[in-house]
Parts: sequence; structure tokens; C-alpha cells
Amino acid sequence: MFSITTRVIEPRALEEAVRTKDGGIVTFLGVVRDDDGEGRRVTGLSYEAFSALAEREFETIADEAGRRFGDVRIAIVHRVGELRVGEIAVAVLASAVHRGTAFDACRYAIDELKRRAPIWKKEHYADGSAQWRAGGG
Repeated sequence: MFSITTRVIEPRALEEAVRTKDGGIVTFLGVVRDDDGEGRRVTGLSYEAFSALAEREFETIADEAGRRFGDVRIAIVHRVGELRVGEIAVAVLASAVHRGTAFDACRYAIDELKRRAPIWKKEHYADGSAQWRAGGG
């Protein structure tokens, strides 16, 4: 349920991994967008990660979410390599008996991943230039 991958992320498979008998599943998908937020057209992203450390951090984040919010199941998968606009870069899923708990845990997990995981993002622009950006997750 915690991985760095070069493969396309399949949200439905992750949903099955976190599914519990009853309750809600919240899914966050980070998708490569075509704009850098500052007016530059993005053609794709490159991600690099310290995979073993990132996967351990994903597990730590999930454990923390469980202590904070109660009985939740979390899956976190992040892609590395070259991604095109529209592709899923990261998926975070949280399931719990109550939807509020699932929402809270999912938000916590993606926010902490972006803050703490050793993942780096390089944006590639339409003008042929590229730039490493903070907050790779």
C-alpha cells in the first residue's frame, strides 16, 4: 500500500487495498497540470525519489494519521520518471468507518507527504527549458 513506482497508478486497485467492510473511501489524485501556476505552459514533469526512504516515510505518515484520526487504512503511491500532462503523479487513499475521518486522514497524508517525503520534481516547459521545483510530492 506504500510505494514508489514507474508504472501508471491504478486508483481502483488501491481502493481495493484500503477498502474496509463499511464506511467511506477518500481518494486524492495529484495529476500533472499544463500550467506552473505562474503562467508558464508545462509539457511534463520528471520525478526522482529516494525510494526506500520515501516508502518508509509513507508508512510513518499513515501510522501518524491512525494515531490522530482513529481507525483508518491508507495507501500512498507516487510515480517517478517522466510524466505527461494529465497523468497521475501521486495517489493517496484513506478509508474509515466515518467519512469525516477518511477526509481528515487523506488530507493529512498528502500534506505531510509533500512536506516530508524525499521526492523531487522537475517541470518541463513549452519553451524547452526546465526547472526543479520545491514540494516534489
